[in-house]
Amino acid sequence: MTLRSRNWQAGAVSAEEVVSHIGSGERVFVHGASATPTPLLDALAARTDLEGVQLYHLHLDGNVAFTDPACEGRVFSNSLFTGVGLRRPIAEGRADFIPVFLSDIPRLFESGPIPLDVALLQLAPPDRHGHASLGPSVDAALAAARSAKRVLAEINIQMPRTTGNSVIPFSKVDAWMRSDRPLPELPIREESEVEARIGELVAALVEDGSTLQMGIGGIPDAALSRMGDKAGLGIHTEMFSDRVIDLIEGGVVTNAHKEVHRGRTVTSFVMGSRRLYDFVDDNLMVEFYPCDRTNDTALIRKNPKVVAINSAIEIDLTGQVCADSMGHRIYSGIGGQMDFIRGAALSPGGKGIIALPSTAARGTVSRITPQLKPGAGVVTTRGHIQWVVTEYGAVDLHGMPLRQRAEALISIAHPDFRAELGREFREVRHVAMSPA
Repeated sequence: MTLRSRNWQAGAVSAEEVVSHIGSGERVFVHGASATPTPLLDALAARTDLEGVQLYHLHLDGNVAFTDPACEGRVFSNSLFTGVGLRRPIAEGRADFIPVFLSDIPRLFESGPIPLDVALLQLAPPDRHGHASLGPSVDAALAAARSAKRVLAEINIQMPRTTGNSVIPFSKVDAWMRSDRPLPELPIREESEVEARIGELVAALVEDGSTLQMGIGGIPDAALSRMGDKAGLGIHTEMFSDRVIDLIEGGVVTNAHKEVHRGRTVTSFVMGSRRLYDFVDDNLMVEFYPCDRTNDTALIRKNPKVVAINSAIEIDLTGQVCADSMGHRIYSGIGGQMDFIRGAALSPGGKGIIALPSTAARGTVSRITPQLKPGAGVVTTRGHIQWVVTEYGAVDLHGMPLRQRAEALISIAHPDFRAELGREFREVRHVAMSPA
């Protein structure tokens, strides 16, 4: 252990001094999810001497002070995946959104159009070898840390240390502050009846020996909670939350049938409760990798029976999936949905699943629509779509012509909307369909 890393606490400075190393016009990556360096962002937002700082980040958790209109002209956000704190600023034109596959983001920094001046990170304290862990959020942060001219950090003594490819040399950190604060938590909420039914249908599609990828939220949680009777499951995903722990501790997830990182649960980041952060802390059986590895289709397809469970905002009757926007309003991002939907399709026995409630707005709007809203982004194309699941059933659209697709999707739409969907499809396609 170097003298510098051994005495890291003595070298800590204030948040204000750390961000004083950021200059006007610079490009800054911001660590995201549960690793968001909130004290540094607060200090950055308080600087009135800056102009034209460009931030690049995935979902940020907690307070995002730089979105205050008072920061306009000084700090500008570019979301690579949008969280709740950036939706309004993007809609109002005070921030922007970059549509990109999660697997492609590291290359933007390493050899692409976004050379970074600064990586703003939250790290676990350096270990005896002089390495600092990126904790529960490796994703694009490792590439940012390696390619940025300067690394500035919050070193949080409550940050879990994760294994895999998840550390940077502490010698690369130019300035840092010390903190002692809990990570933001995302507790499991009680599932709805609709989520429970969709979870049952999704779980029924999972065979023993499958390799799982899942997102976050009520539907993935409901599906995972109904897989306790499965055997020999594996995890190779971009992220996971608390429900996976139950399957690992219950012996359901063994990772024994995987071809890539056999015997290990593989992820790029996690979000959940303190139980989850404690579970991944120094856990050699859970490996974290950058998102260009976890989401590499060439690697995903090597695992057997990959089941990719993803969500959508709406899906049209041809199978086009919108998952990042509500019309023109950016809601989230492309993320890893296409990486895993395609990887699952190429995996031996794999299944790509889009799971969504049949309605929105308290049952007044059908999520299965004749056409997507103007401005809606197609995240999964109708050429990539396979399984679609609502609370009314599960259908496999792969290889179906448009007419059969429409009939299949209408069959799992809410009954109140089926007749209308059938009429609109007939008018557009000039075809006769089976009665709804």
